[in-house]
Amino acid sequence: MTRIKVIKDVTDFVPVLRAVSTRTKRDVFTTLAQDWITEDEIDENYGEEGKSALKLFEKMKLVETRWQHTDSETKKAYHTYYSAVHIDASVPINEISDVLYAAMIEDEEFKEIEGQILEAMGEGTDYARDIENILEVTPITLKSLVKRSTKLYFRGNKILEMPE
Repeated sequence: MTRIKVIKDVTDFVPVLRAVSTRTKRDVFTTLAQDWITEDEIDENYGEEGKSALKLFEKMKLVETRWQHTDSETKKAYHTYYSAVHIDASVPINEISDVLYAAMIEDEEFKEIEGQILEAMGEGTDYARDIENILEVTPITLKSLVKRSTKLYFRGNKILEMPE
């Protein structure tokens, strides 16, 4: 069955960009597009970075799962959820630059920003507007940063920490 990811909100482009931001992520994503693969096979072929990519793909809802039975055990297998992407967005240049900034900043800088968000949440600030003011970023930048994170997600106007 062909499933198409339709992107109408420009911040939904962040997961697609992050899915191929390193050679390992791109290779894992390509492998998952071809066949069902278990986490053990990903670990064997791509190591910890491959397993981390798989976690990112799960959070971003880019993969689907099923139970795969072998002779002696049952394992969870992964496959890309979408076979195509359709982008249907018209965006002001300042907003697309915010999205691309959030998607492309170096991992160290992103982890620092993510840490600031988590710190603000630890102090009881979980409303997006308050965190935008603390970080001095636009709403589109914050939304893009949260979509990049494997630790955070939006629920309404609040930013929440992903359950383990």
